[in-house]
Formats: sequence, C-alpha cells, structure tokens
Amino acid sequence: MAKRDYYEILNVGKSATDAELKKAYRTLARKYHPDVNPDDAEAEKKFKEVNEAYEVLSDNQKRQTYDAYGHDGLDPNGFASHSAGFGGFEDIFDMFFGGFSQGRSSGPRRGSDLRYDLEIDFNEAAFGVTKTIEIPYWEDCLECKGSGAKKGTSPETCSSCQGTGQVTMAQRTAFGHFQTVRPCPTCAGQGKIIKESCPACEGEGKTREIKKKDIEIPAGVDTGTRIRISGDGEPGERGGPPGDLYIFISVRPHEYFKRNDNDIYLEKDINIVQAALGAEIEVPTLHGKVQLTIPEGTQTGATFRLRGKGIKNPRSFANGDQFVQVNVVTPRNLSSHQKGLLSEFGKTCSEEQNTIPTSEKKSFFDKVRDIFG
Repeated sequence: MAKRDYYEILNVGKSATDAELKKAYRTLARKYHPDVNPDDAEAEKKFKEVNEAYEVLSDNQKRQTYDAYGHDGLDPNGFASHSAGFGGFEDIFDMFFGGFSQGRSSGPRRGSDLRYDLEIDFNEAAFGVTKTIEIPYWEDCLECKGSGAKKGTSPETCSSCQGTGQVTMAQRTAFGHFQTVRPCPTCAGQGKIIKESCPACEGEGKTREIKKKDIEIPAGVDTGTRIRISGDGEPGERGGPPGDLYIFISVRPHEYFKRNDNDIYLEKDINIVQAALGAEIEVPTLHGKVQLTIPEGTQTGATFRLRGKGIKNPRSFANGDQFVQVNVVTPRNLSSHQKGLLSEFGKTCSEEQNTIPTSEKKSFFDKVRDIFG
C-alpha cells in the first residue's frame, strides 16, 4: 500500500515554514496521542504517521530529498538511496559524534534579537531626539503562564523520552553498532505533552503583543547607524535570557543641506553686484542664521568655511564645519534702463578684469582641500 504524502498527513502546504510545521505537528500529536486515545488502534496508527512525517519535514536535508524524490528518496533500498546499504554522510557523522548538532536542548534558550527600522529627520539626526516606537514581540501567555496548557491543567512529562526531549536510536552499520541522539518525535524535543491546549495561545505558551518604548537617538547619527538596546528582544525560553533590540537608522534628506561625515555643505546664490563689490549676506546653518562676508570680485564656485557649524561627532563630541559655495546668478528679464547701465559698464571693463586667473580655476573639492591647508 502506497504511503501517504507527508504534507498531506500534517495538513500543510509544501511552502510551510518550520514554525507552521511545528504547530501542525503539535496539534495532531496531541489529538492522536496514545495517552489521549487509549486502546484506539486507528489513533495510534495516525500518531505514528504524524511523527514520521514531522521527523522528515523538520529536517532540512531530509525534506529536500523528499521534495525531490518522494518516499523513494528516503528508502535505503530506493533509487535515490545512499550507497553501501547504510545512512548518508550526515547519519554517519551523527553516529560518530552523537548527533548533538541535530538535538534540541531542553535547557534555557536565549530569546531572538529584534530589528526596528527608524526613519528620522535631518535635524533630528544632527541634534538627537527621543522617539516613541511600537515593537511587536512574543510574550509569555498570561492565561497559561507560558505553559501552553489549558488553565487548570499542566503539561505532562513525555512518556517516550521521560522529559529529556531526546531519544537514543541504535543502528548497525558497516562500521559497527552506533547510537545516535535525536529530538524526541513525540514531543518535538520539548520533553512535555500538552493534552488540552490553552485557548488564548493555542498551546504555544506565548502571545503576540505590542509594547511602546522611548528610544534615545544621540546627536550625530547618520543613515546606517545601528543602536543596540540590550534585553529588549524576544523573551527567552525555559528561563533563558531575552534577546536584544537593534534600531537601524535612516535619515531623510534635507531641503538644501548636504552632509559628508560631520560637515555640512550649502549652495548659496548671490547677484553680480554682491559678487563684484562684496557684501554681507545672511546664511542659514543648523545652528541658526549667520552673517557671511563676501569679498569683492568673488566668482561662482567660491567656497567659504564656517567653523563649528556642522554636526556633532558622536565619539569626540566636536562639531564639524559648514562649507558655503556661492553661485553668481546672471540677471534675467532686464529693463531697457538696466541693459543700458550694464552696456556702459561693460565698455569700461578691461580684458584683464574679464578673465579669471588660472589659479582660481579650481574645482569645488580642490577649494575645500585648500581650505584645510
């Protein structure tokens, strides 16, 4: 008689995740467990089917083999069997080293880390900010106190593994007689059997909750900054410590400021009169507006440095600088009177006045390097 499909036995699809497989297995194992169905041969048969299906599908390598070749791929005598009449390399490795790499510890286990992506404004990144975030996480079920069992009942020690969560399997191979330790298929390595599941958490022992937390974002962070908050991840299992929470920062671009490390860059337009005669102009900075002196004869692309007007270095706490590049704007839509004035002015300019010296024909970054000396 042909064996039933393992996915069909567990009532899951082929794309089922490990968590979905585990949940389906626990539900069916509780339903058909011999302790729940004494003297029921049909339930015992289904219980064995469920265990066999879960043992294969919960093992990534066996699952891949099963998906590719079906039941024949797992049959030592089948067309996709391992050679020499004994298990494959992984089985042999397990025999020599006890199979502990495949076992599931029944002791305390650290909780998973959580990641939260947080987008903040440019100014918030520059000066720091406190943000309240909402974090979804798993918490021990209040109804069953994390046991997974219905209120008024308790999980029972698994009779197959006596609560250890592991079973020892003996196998004779070409190399001799070996024993391997594997997760108990009856309790999925938990060491406990839940006959009546808690309705609040469906036997998982945990419920999905949302908690609010105030996060202190220090001054000077930038896109890609990662902030670690110890102990704010998922709770541990069986008394294990919680994981950590990682905040990944991304910063929204500013309307006109550009950032390079802790320095700020700004382009500022001036008119030809201000450029030719020099002027005092008002320039915005992250720290407020300041007056900037434009010397006479300033050309487009000239760069000026405002010390300490950049962003605070989160390590040294020293501020970066702000660089202002001026662009001389040629006026448009001139009136006839303005055109006449400029025409007369042009007639008075010498060739030397209309020529930019070679020493001043530098790129923006060349000028920045010159400023730094």
